[in-house]
Amino acid sequence: MSKISFMKKIICSFLFGYLSLVQISFAQTSVWLEADRKYLLEQMMRSRDEVLTEMKGLTLAQWNFKETKDRWSIKQVVEHIAIWEMLLQHEISNSFEAGPQPERVKTAEPDSISLNFIMDTKPHHSLDYTKPFSYTIPMGLNTGKSNIAWLLKMRNESISYLSTTKDDLRIYFNAYANIHQLFIYIFGHADRHIRQIRKIKKATNYPVK
Repeated sequence: MSKISFMKKIICSFLFGYLSLVQISFAQTSVWLEADRKYLLEQMMRSRDEVLTEMKGLTLAQWNFKETKDRWSIKQVVEHIAIWEMLLQHEISNSFEAGPQPERVKTAEPDSISLNFIMDTKPHHSLDYTKPFSYTIPMGLNTGKSNIAWLLKMRNESISYLSTTKDDLRIYFNAYANIHQLFIYIFGHADRHIRQIRKIKKATNYPVK
């Protein structure tokens, strides 16, 4: 074997070993931090509890009240929150199924983009995000209590998962966000509609009981 060939082998072996160490080091360094976990848990529990507070003691008339015929009732608003909760959980499951994509971390949009979109005070029209379908429009066939039970099941599962997971939620992505940001969409979407529920309750003809 010539000296040149021998040196090439040494260099290749060194590079292979170095890249392996880099990959191991990256895999062991989580991009999703304990501060991120704490933030999501606080917000997920807060928005859940705010929904429950707004629903406490509602009468059948209050559940079904509509400001006008073309507006949603509180019962329908809660159904809509639950529909989107399910859809976003599905996005999270699909992101895990797609596998980690650490190469996207550097180019990922900051969390502020997700927050600003979901906290925007301008109306969001559900059909704009589901064309040509209308699956996020609540039909109002369930009882209010059934919608709450459905929502709580999903929300509590998310909270339980976030409390203990060792997954790095910032290296799994769907088409537009990482999993940490998808959880921001979950609590943020609920917050939008908590404001809507409070607005319904302020209507002049909202039932007293």
